[in-house]
Amino acid sequence: MVHKYQITGMTCTSCEAKVKSDLLMTENVTDVSVSKEDNSATITMSKHVALSDLQKNLNPKYSISAINHSEITEQAKSWFETYKPILLIFFYIGLVTLLIQLKNESFRSMEWMRHFMVAFFLVFSFFKLLNLKGFVESYVMYDVIAKRLPIWGYIYAFTELGLGIAFLIDFNPLFTNVVTFIVMSVSIIGVLQSVLNKRKIQCACLGAVFNLPMSQVTIIEDAIMIGMSGIMILNLI
Repeated sequence: MVHKYQITGMTCTSCEAKVKSDLLMTENVTDVSVSKEDNSATITMSKHVALSDLQKNLNPKYSISAINHSEITEQAKSWFETYKPILLIFFYIGLVTLLIQLKNESFRSMEWMRHFMVAFFLVFSFFKLLNLKGFVESYVMYDVIAKRLPIWGYIYAFTELGLGIAFLIDFNPLFTNVVTFIVMSVSIIGVLQSVLNKRKIQCACLGAVFNLPMSQVTIIEDAIMIGMSGIMILNLI
């Protein structure tokens, strides 16, 4: 079910991110969209949540109230429908990089992993850069560095782009893989914390283009990059 509420007290764009983060901490709230322009919040719930419970989780400077409290029912998505965008991306990346190997007499695992990482970083950075501001607003909600240093969200998006290009031109393989291993290892910390704490927040892996909830899928995504870069480092030293 989806409810729309009026929010008062928002004065800047960062307030949107703060209100969204606070409301997502409420039990049974699965998604939140906040707009400073019309001072509203559209909240998706798995079960009805009392207005008092929503207010309790908000910073005291913000106030939430009903807008003629009209309710919109929404059919729950299946697991596949929810994660279809990221699953299709991994399918296409995996298929294309495997087809590239057909030109070789034998399967070259190191080359395949490099090609996979080229596609991964270029595709995922592309979606982040489509709405860089939206990506950063989602990313600061869970990343351990971006929480304290929001500019890291902007740096991270371009770091992914840089890594994709570095893998593409095979620039200093050892350096590129070490940077990848470090960056993705730091990134997975916030993801693990959010999933283990069962926080209902949006995953920023595909930027703000798709509304993907944080889950084990995000952990697997980061773990694949950590694993591949780790294997390639061991192969290079």
